[in-house]
Amino acid sequence: MSRLSISDISDPRLEPYRHLKDTNQTRWAGLFVTEGEKLVRRLLASRYPIVSVLLSESFVDQIAGDVPEGVSLLVIPDAMVERLVGFNFHRGALACGRRISSPSLEQLIGTIKKPLTFVVCPDVQDPENLGAILRISAAFGMDGILLGPRCTDPLSRRVLRVSMGAVLRLPLVQSDDLLRDLFRLRDQWQVQLAATILDPAAEPLDTCRRPERLALLFGSEGHGLEPSWIEICDRRITIPMRDGVDSLNVAVAAGIFLHHFMRSDVLDARV
Repeated sequence: MSRLSISDISDPRLEPYRHLKDTNQTRWAGLFVTEGEKLVRRLLASRYPIVSVLLSESFVDQIAGDVPEGVSLLVIPDAMVERLVGFNFHRGALACGRRISSPSLEQLIGTIKKPLTFVVCPDVQDPENLGAILRISAAFGMDGILLGPRCTDPLSRRVLRVSMGAVLRLPLVQSDDLLRDLFRLRDQWQVQLAATILDPAAEPLDTCRRPERLALLFGSEGHGLEPSWIEICDRRITIPMRDGVDSLNVAVAAGIFLHHFMRSDVLDARV
């Protein structure tokens, strides 16, 4: 660990941390930033390479001893943090990680024994919803998360914050061709595709059994799953609700679906 005290806010070593609320420029630089002591520690314990750790002076004693050799430890005055990041920030600790390539489906599925459960998000664009889905997925032990190219950045500051860093340890694949990958899941690895939808004619969740290999598709916040995604699925499942309630938040719905399907008593004995 090399400790560097910085008092000049224009110092180029602070660039990844600058104006975090207004931009997500780190994505295009191959970097990302975590905020707060818990997320900094989770990044330090993750598989992601670490570029630097940034601490305000009052947090040095709490975290500095855990920063590994070879990682730059940047220390700035407490009063400079808010000016640097662009908003009122009291957690005193940030870290910059380097993005890595997501695993291929072959790499991921080759390590998984039956049964298998995937979460698929073609275009969840709200960072807080995606963060909540990732946190729920970690809680229920998903074997894989498959994100379409229209999804929000899973390593954005808001997704990281809401997920409490779950994305740092989840088996996540960012697909550049989601249709191709869904067909491969179904045809190559015998994964059943299930659309989660609002339709009284769909299977009610409380009576659903599950196959050994299942991928649940969750739609966008405003419009749900597009018809093109529903059409390729093997089945359509809905959460029965009282009349007059038009929908649930997608993350809430994901929690209900995953709680149901991760119970051992809903595994279909015929498969």
